[in-house]
Amino acid sequence: MQGLSGRDPLQTSMTDATARLAKTFTGQLLQPNDPGYEEVRKVHNGLVDKRPALITRCRGAADIAEAVGLARTLNLEAAVRGGGHNVAGRATVDGGLMIDLSLMRGISVDPKTRTARAQGGVTWGEFNRETQLYELATTGGVVSTTGIAGLTLGGGIGWLMGEHGLALDNLKSVELVTADGRVLHASAEENADLFWAVRGGGGNFGIAASFEYRLHAVGPTITGGLVCHEFGAARDVLRLFREVTAAAPDNMMLVAALLGAPDGSGAKLAAIAACHSGPLAVGEAAMRSLKGFGRPVMDTIGPMSYCGLNAMLDAGYPKGALNYWKSHFLRDLSDEAIEAMIGAFEKCPSPMSGILVEHFHGAASRVGVSETAFPLRSPGYNLLVLSQWLRPADNEQCINWARESYAEMQPFVGVGRYVNYLDEDEQGDPVAVAYGPNYRRLQELKAKYDPTNFFHINQNIRPPS
Repeated sequence: MQGLSGRDPLQTSMTDATARLAKTFTGQLLQPNDPGYEEVRKVHNGLVDKRPALITRCRGAADIAEAVGLARTLNLEAAVRGGGHNVAGRATVDGGLMIDLSLMRGISVDPKTRTARAQGGVTWGEFNRETQLYELATTGGVVSTTGIAGLTLGGGIGWLMGEHGLALDNLKSVELVTADGRVLHASAEENADLFWAVRGGGGNFGIAASFEYRLHAVGPTITGGLVCHEFGAARDVLRLFREVTAAAPDNMMLVAALLGAPDGSGAKLAAIAACHSGPLAVGEAAMRSLKGFGRPVMDTIGPMSYCGLNAMLDAGYPKGALNYWKSHFLRDLSDEAIEAMIGAFEKCPSPMSGILVEHFHGAASRVGVSETAFPLRSPGYNLLVLSQWLRPADNEQCINWARESYAEMQPFVGVGRYVNYLDEDEQGDPVAVAYGPNYRRLQELKAKYDPTNFFHINQNIRPPS
């Protein structure tokens, strides 16, 4: 509604508040007509097309605190972007405030203590580049352009999780800006309840300005790569995957996939991606069952840099591609589940889509369910139906394929779900299901640290009513 002057009161308030903020804010403030706004507002998933009223590009905790205060003053919904990879588009908001951390790229590595401190806008590719200077690493994403913040706060599946646990299991501390603008340090010794909550509870309790990670001796050369077979061999490839994962050592991580050929030909393939982070001779021996199986159409498994492994799949997930995902933990990888996966992928309409099975084992599965907020600690397999395409005209067809494939897999799923993969149109209360026995405690801590649910554009944990 416009006033007598013909000016929109909300816009006037925003203009005035932004002008006041600009006097102290060290980052960038972008409104819809500003240069750079159109590029900055975009997130990784091209299916998400939202227009924030204001983007605050922060450079430190003080900027974040001022951005939170501005959102409260103007009564704007606030979304937080680290790497912007979340498939559901929770890093942005229509008509609200995007608190963008992408300028916060500082990384400091201490090789003596084997720790690293990284700001909330860092990606895993950037993080690994710095830590690998000292032949150190921690569990990070399988795609290097993924941000450390969202992946860590929601769990942290990665190539090293069998030996070193999930990304969140390697957290030593977090610097967090809360909904009331305070800056808190959370660790095992300080604000321990908050530290428990952020290890799996996502962005529900504040904005992570920086993370301190525990590092491990890794690389610089490991054994890894991808072996692909014709789709006609998919049944045997998935059975091989089941057999190898049943006896896989902690330092070996495997992902099976039904996917389109990387040459864009449209051919369907069955593949296994692998990483062995131990000595090269041991890794070579561990990979023999994969390299010696059948007649692969592509085999890149061998010695490679850890940074190279981390970027190996990047080309398959380009920024701006349209994405729609469905995911669930499988009870086991039975012959019947394998048949259902193959049947579903036969109908896949896009060569960029796939069905992935991520193996959970080792250190990631030896943490007690109640030790962190993240409860998915059973050995087994995480199923991901990943629909990806380029043309908006194909939206309905590609979304329907993912939904139908996910429905066909329902007879084989268990109760666990990985919160970072939850999309916006889930039925029921998937967040409560995903957190299971930890959900009630998370609600209580939400009421303590964010009683008004200011941080709700996330996999939301609502305060108890």
